[in-house]
Amino acid sequence: MPKVRRFEDADLDEVLGVLRAALGEPPGLERTPELFRWKHLDNPFGRSLMFVAEIDGRVAGFRALMRWDLESPHGTVRCGRAVDTATHPDFQRRGVFRALTEHAIAEAGGAGIDLIFNTPNAKSGGGYLKMGWSSVGPVGVMARPGLGLIRMGDKAWPPANNDLTEESDRVAASLERSANRLATDRTPTYVEWRFGSHPTASYVHATVDDGVAIGRRNVRNGRRELVISELGGPSASAAVRSLIRSQRPDYSVGWFSNGTPERAAAIRAGLMPIPRMTALTLVARPLRDLDTDVAAPESWGLALGDLELL
Repeated sequence: MPKVRRFEDADLDEVLGVLRAALGEPPGLERTPELFRWKHLDNPFGRSLMFVAEIDGRVAGFRALMRWDLESPHGTVRCGRAVDTATHPDFQRRGVFRALTEHAIAEAGGAGIDLIFNTPNAKSGGGYLKMGWSSVGPVGVMARPGLGLIRMGDKAWPPANNDLTEESDRVAASLERSANRLATDRTPTYVEWRFGSHPTASYVHATVDDGVAIGRRNVRNGRRELVISELGGPSASAAVRSLIRSQRPDYSVGWFSNGTPERAAAIRAGLMPIPRMTALTLVARPLRDLDTDVAAPESWGLALGDLELL
């Protein structure tokens, strides 16, 4: 059986090796020490709960619960996002995933975490359900095509400056959500950390009057993809259209919870739901009794910025 213990700073290089071997390195999300520090140490919600599993003196697996506060109609819910779950290929099928998960759950409650949520891949999704997680439902895809789908040319993005330092207050005010659903507490500090200081991903934003849109620039299958990670405010639709005009992507994608003003704004901006297409599946596990039914999709008010793999 693997031995599970708390992550120590000296484990960093070996943990990054496990993450690379198990999960790869998608473009824009290279597994650098800077990304690890940004995600797990500099997070304004607090330092992640992190654990390693050892077998024969080697780090065989890693699990992190990234702190993430959600506001609800009944107050703040202290959450942990289950991210960076990895078992080195040399140690698969030796109980590493279960040992890390059971240990993390036992520690999380005592660390003040009320709820764990995440979007597992198809390989690990069944394991979470067997261990007490509830399926909230699918995260679909909304898309808007651009001229680039039929235009040939250079697909590299030009340089971008997404300095949010001077605008974080304004952007946070536009992104503020009503308290009738579980939604991220979008403070100016959060906005600057989440979208202004990410060390590897390329974020851009546009503001129009009292609306804002934030996008992540990506290249997928040789096409410029603009992921609409966040939007908000009465003029959000205009801000999305402004962002798309300025960036000229080959296509734009996004997702916002059903029944929210943000989803309606995305549709007005031309991002249409694609029937029967699922990008992710949201699952959740409460660690105490909550006044909100976390298994109900209508309890959540999320955007891709809350769920995309960081």
